[in-house]
This record gives sequence, C-alpha cells and structure tokens, in this order.
Amino acid sequence: MAVTVPQIMLNNGVTIPQLGLGVFQTPDGEVTASAVDVALKAGYRHIDTAMIYGNEASVGEGIRRSGVPRQEVFLTTKLWNGDIRALNARDAFLASLDRLGTDYVDLYLIHWPVDGWRQAWEEMVRLYEEHRVRAIGVSNFQHHHLDELMALGHMRPAVDQVESSPAFANRELIDHVRSLGIAAEAWSPLGGTGGTLLSDPRLAAIARAHGVTPAQVVIRWHLQHGVVVIPKSVHVDRIRQNIDVFGFRLSHDDMAAIDAMDTGVRTGSDPDHVDF
Repeated sequence: MAVTVPQIMLNNGVTIPQLGLGVFQTPDGEVTASAVDVALKAGYRHIDTAMIYGNEASVGEGIRRSGVPRQEVFLTTKLWNGDIRALNARDAFLASLDRLGTDYVDLYLIHWPVDGWRQAWEEMVRLYEEHRVRAIGVSNFQHHHLDELMALGHMRPAVDQVESSPAFANRELIDHVRSLGIAAEAWSPLGGTGGTLLSDPRLAAIARAHGVTPAQVVIRWHLQHGVVVIPKSVHVDRIRQNIDVFGFRLSHDDMAAIDAMDTGVRTGSDPDHVDF
C-alpha cells in the first residue's frame, strides 16, 4: 500500500510533499528512470533533479512510466551556474522542460549564488508570472544572499534548498530561512555519498529502539524539524524504506541526541566560495 506523505504549504499557497526522491549523481538512463518509477509507485510524489545532474530526460521517462498523472507529481529542477553567469535563465529553463518532457515544473531553483543570480531571479519571476512554473526558489543561499534577495523587492523565494544532515545541521541558516517565511529543504540529508553518518553508533542505538534503520531515523529527524527532505537512492528496498517513516516518532531525547551530533563541518561546497 502506497504511503501518503505530509505536505508543507509554501508562501504562495502551493503545497510541496515534505519527503521526496533526490537523483543527484544518479546516472542517466534506466537506473534513474527505474528509481523514479519505483519511488512513485511506493507513494513518493516529489522528485528533485537539476540540469547539471544530466538525468532530466530519465526523470521524465520515469514519471511517464509510473502511470502517476503529471499533476500529482511535484517536480523540481534547477538553473545551473553556467547559465546563471551567461544570463541565460529563460533558455535554460525551456531546455529543461524539453528534456523532462513536460510543459511546466512545480519548483525552479537557482542552484548556487554565483554572479548573475540577481538577473536570473528577475527572469524566474517572469517565468512564474507566465505560469510556466508553480513556484520559484533558491539553493545554497546563505543568510546574506537571502537578505539581498529580499531587498530586491521582486518576490520572496518559496524554498531555500541547503546542505543539512545530523553531521552538519546548518540550524542557524535553516532557522533564518523559516523566519522569512521560506521553506527549508535539505540536500545530502543522510550525510552525503561516502559519508560515515549512518554508521554512527548513536544512530544505530536509536534505530534499534524503534525497529528501523539509521537512514529512517535521520529522515524522521528532518521531518520532525519541519524540513523538506529528499534522500537519494537507486536501490528498490532503500527507496521503499526511506518513505516508510510515518509509523514511528522520535522522542525529545532522541531528537536531542541527534542534534548533538552536529560537527559544524560541511561535506559539500561552501556557497560563499563557488568556483564551478
């Protein structure tokens, strides 16, 4: 039986499923198409991709293969740095639509705050006003980027997608994002590829107590903090496990123990020093 995922209302009235499937570094072709198909059949209704992932066409294929109506799927993609710097937001967006095989996306994000992001935002506002996208937002924007964006006065972003996991909670930024009425979304929510977070004995103890996996504990931690979370997997069992997180609840002590794992050290790039 498919799981029903809670929804968060964005600041423009559009709702986003609080848990989705991420496809970062998932190879183009059958692997991605199959993962999206499996996820949607398991109850996911939120898929997060980006132009730079090189798998937008496969995401579109997976959505179509699943048989789930397009309007039931919340689909995110992102504007890449080269197109931001080249002031090419509109053409890049239309190219993403072509690869995805859809005539709109639900959320379009500026991927990183590189030179040209202010002009990109103005163009994204126009795309929103033309109803080509249901919501627009940013990714990897720090406190000062958000403050500058808000000062432009064009439109408040619906989402800021940032690195966050128990090992790098990024709590100060997430609290600021939410204080602005912007939804916070976590990338690398399980600690990142090759990370050691899920082998931490503190997580293992909490997982045993609830009869779940460490990954399920981490996903539940994000959900209880009110964050949108997009764990990545291409393995059928893990895709299904990652959405099976609504039959238990972490206690106050559990949450505090996981909060205490924060090292303050990123696994990903620093948004203030983007050279790619």
